[in-house]
Amino acid sequence: MPDERGRLKVFIGMAPGVGKTYRMLQEGAAEADSGRDVVIGYVEPHGRAETMVQAEGMETIPRRRVLYRGTPLQEMDLPAVLARKPELCLIDELAHTNAPGVEHEKRYEDVRDVLEAGIDVFSSVNVQHLESLNDQVTQLTGTRVRETIPDEVLSSADEVVLIDLTPEALIGRLRAGKVYPHERVPAALNNFFKIENLAALRETALRQVAEDVEVKRLVREPAPAVRRDEEGLPAAPEAGPQQIAERLLALATLAPHSERVVRRASRSAQRLDAALDVLVVRPPGRPPSPEDRKRLEELRRLTAMLGARLRVEEGEDVADVAIRVAQSLGSTYVLMGPPSLRRGLARFSRSSPDLSLLTRLLRGLPGVDVRIVTDPTLRRPAGAEEKPTQAEPSL
Repeated sequence: MPDERGRLKVFIGMAPGVGKTYRMLQEGAAEADSGRDVVIGYVEPHGRAETMVQAEGMETIPRRRVLYRGTPLQEMDLPAVLARKPELCLIDELAHTNAPGVEHEKRYEDVRDVLEAGIDVFSSVNVQHLESLNDQVTQLTGTRVRETIPDEVLSSADEVVLIDLTPEALIGRLRAGKVYPHERVPAALNNFFKIENLAALRETALRQVAEDVEVKRLVREPAPAVRRDEEGLPAAPEAGPQQIAERLLALATLAPHSERVVRRASRSAQRLDAALDVLVVRPPGRPPSPEDRKRLEELRRLTAMLGARLRVEEGEDVADVAIRVAQSLGSTYVLMGPPSLRRGLARFSRSSPDLSLLTRLLRGLPGVDVRIVTDPTLRRPAGAEEKPTQAEPSL
């Protein structure tokens, strides 16, 4: 009989330095003290003394050395973890990108292999590394996060533990040199670790965990009630009303701003526990340009990260194609970007230039909710300056 899949426990926080790795090591040590076979597969303490103390006395699998462009790098030794096969393995930084030449591009893929081998895993991640939150985090902090994980990785975890800390407490840890070396503190305080950034990220982390708990509560099927007849014997179950499944369709183009529509649709799909399809309508008989092929591949990667299905259809009339696809899929929601009145209007209408894509969808899909996904940066107060994009801080 093959081994059962291991269980995944993820420690999530709002920002570097809140104590995710510390708590992971602390709970791992407690598991070892209770008699479980526990090893450290990979831990990145970032030179934090308090964290390194927690790892003392625990078996650690040596890191694998990888040479990349003449630079020696250290990665988790996945084959060694699988060969050692502990009961529980501690693997830090789910969103980490591995050096080329190892088994997988991303560490969360390494974790999947470990779980499939029947090994339990404790891991950690910051909320800003969720792919569907990428645009929202950029808007909140001015920082474009480059390393992300599919939301499905977190939603499939058996347990998610929020490591919460007030922004004031985290800034106090930062000033005391418990997050970064003292020489890096002034730059951090003037960029990512501004109190308004941390407050926004904390709210995002709290909401993410609350939504994750709510979705798992809703999808858990209750034990069926057993009906009995007059003689006390089980009676045939009565047919009840069938649950109506939600299905979302996001209309995307090959413009970069369409990624915002796809990510917003993914967040909505998570809340509704719904399937998500992403539709791109291309002009018929026209081969894509190299730039179009590049953008299509980026969109394909994004939809795969979000657990959605990308559909590319050809057609002269976007509304006709969208209505046909939505009807064939049984879509209950359609999400689209703001209609453009300055260009491309002729493509959105068959006979009347006044008939916009939005109007056509509303008329052609009665009973289907149509939502406009706007650019949230337009909501900032008049005179407020847009935050410049910063470099992503290390964990």
